Amino acid sequence: MNFGLGKYTPGREVEWTKVEKTYYPKAGEIQQEWILVDANDQNLGRLATLIASILLGKNKPNFTPGVDVGDFVVVINGERVRVTGRKLEDKFYYKHSNYPGGIKAVSLRQQLNKHPDRVIRSAVWGMLPHNKFGRQIIKKLKVYAGPEHPHAAQQPKDLPLTKE
Repeated sequence: MNFGLGKYTPGREVEWTKVEKTYYPKAGEIQQEWILVDANDQNLGRLATLIASILLGKNKPNFTPGVDVGDFVVVINGERVRVTGRKLEDKFYYKHSNYPGGIKAVSLRQQLNKHPDRVIRSAVWGMLPHNKFGRQIIKKLKVYAGPEHPHAAQQPKDLPLTKE
């Protein structure tokens, strides 16, 4: 029988094989940067997947699931994001007041006019884990409707995007 620990022979000692350790990044080894993303004329879904990947840290060589190794992301021009098809009229955001008949529906066009930052935040949140880890990661996303942002002191690096 083989128990995964080496060869087992009745009456003999078990021969142990070498086990490789899994790398787990320590708090001092994690370097989080600030990334600046311009959402001008970018597709909402493709932009959200890119942002979620950066927030999770999947673009780094020391990526470990469940460990916060991702970067901070600052999104500017959130009001100028684009969508394909008829999503401006057909996509709705719902919320409920927990009272009977208290459901509210807001179309994507209305949400982009009134609160464009919520559109990108909602799209990115749908691509993150829905648990304590995801709630911790979404706090590193900063979305602004216009081209100005208050994070110049962090010296965010521009992320070059291609228009598809």
